[in-house]
Amino acid sequence: MSADLPWPALPSSPTVLVPLGSTEQHGPHLPLHTDTTIAAAVAQACAARLAAPVMIAPALAYGASGEHQGFPGTMSLGTEALRFLLIELVRSMSLWAGRIVIVNGHGGNVRGLVTAVTQLRSERHHVAWVPCAADGADAHAGRSETSLMLHLAPHLVDLACAKPGNLTPLPRLMPDIIARGIAGVSPSGVLGDPTAASAQEGQRLFDRMAEDVAARISDGHVDQNGCLVHLRAVPCQT
Repeated sequence: MSADLPWPALPSSPTVLVPLGSTEQHGPHLPLHTDTTIAAAVAQACAARLAAPVMIAPALAYGASGEHQGFPGTMSLGTEALRFLLIELVRSMSLWAGRIVIVNGHGGNVRGLVTAVTQLRSERHHVAWVPCAADGADAHAGRSETSLMLHLAPHLVDLACAKPGNLTPLPRLMPDIIARGIAGVSPSGVLGDPTAASAQEGQRLFDRMAEDVAARISDGHVDQNGCLVHLRAVPCQT
């Protein structure tokens, strides 16, 4: 069920999934809307796994992407604007939605998500968020995201331009990323090695993501950051 419908066709108090992505560089081989495409596809696949009436809202294609600002094509709202956007959107949707789940595809959105959702929950709105995540996935525009896009939108992936980027583990890179942005640690914008990516691996990753999101929503347990969790879930993005 999607926003293609007229309002009388909506069921009473549906669960609404809101895909949240970004528009930012993803190396020389992936499109700017990679995060948004993944979040929207995960929400769609997750909806098919849930028993309750589910509506998928139009994807939010802009997020907090300041760390990518050194590259053309990056379009960032910033954390504060994202927080205000989510607060006002959920307040509006709460007048007719039974439950709202924000399906997040970009790690840079997390700070705005946490502050927005914790405030909204304190206002007694029935809202939570969930990451599109899988164990073992690499950081940015590397093997994992390239594989996912080869599965979801292979016509938009230019493997001839895919080259290894900075291979340093993300926790060790974070201080430099905070200080200098992604461009300061990777001239190509890639963190990881996309050259071994495959559509088959992308399908496996995607299925795990969709199953994880559906399980979190079904279990319904929310942590102190407003993130849906369950015992088998991969950790929420940080």
